[in-house]
Amino acid sequence: MEQLNQGRAMLYNFLSGLFARELNAERLSQLTAPESKAFWQQLGSDPALKQAAKLMEQKLLAIAWMQDRDKALLELAADFCGLFLVGSKQSASPYAGLYLQADEDVTLFGEQHQQMLAFLQRSQLQLSGDFPEPADHLAVILAYQAHLCLNASASTQQEFLQECLLSWLEPFCQRVTECDRGGFYAALARLTLAFVQSDAEWLKGAAAH
Repeated sequence: MEQLNQGRAMLYNFLSGLFARELNAERLSQLTAPESKAFWQQLGSDPALKQAAKLMEQKLLAIAWMQDRDKALLELAADFCGLFLVGSKQSASPYAGLYLQADEDVTLFGEQHQQMLAFLQRSQLQLSGDFPEPADHLAVILAYQAHLCLNASASTQQEFLQECLLSWLEPFCQRVTECDRGGFYAALARLTLAFVQSDAEWLKGAAAH
């Protein structure tokens, strides 16, 4: 069970990192190196993740094999900025509060931000100084779920997943799919949703025992 939870935590952290910052050349090389093949194969061994994992690997390899890889990474960084950093009609804001608050005049650093800060403080964690984002950013929530994988009961993990992630993840992922011109972040969103939904099902069974 410990090894399984370590694997789950690793995947949550992996997804968190890709939503937190633009993909750089070093990370791309790591994810497309021959050594990474086992990671993608293992991920694809789960029927719920098979198609999403294959698509994600294909997107990464396509960028890595481009003749002008630096230009491709710059275009990908522009996609990241347009999707997640610029609040516009063509963006997919990664903040839970923007999907969960009923008010029309939704603001950042609102109720969900405060809720996540409380979760972090309760676990004696804090936001990284080089990540100046609200605490209800998807990357923070995924990283906190990784922490729970190794430090909390299945029922606690399930409750957090349902309340703080699955309550808004699907409309966010739909928004990414609609707005992402390059397709990389749409593939990432698809993999994230598939994994979180699959993990929620597993936790349901684990919490019942």
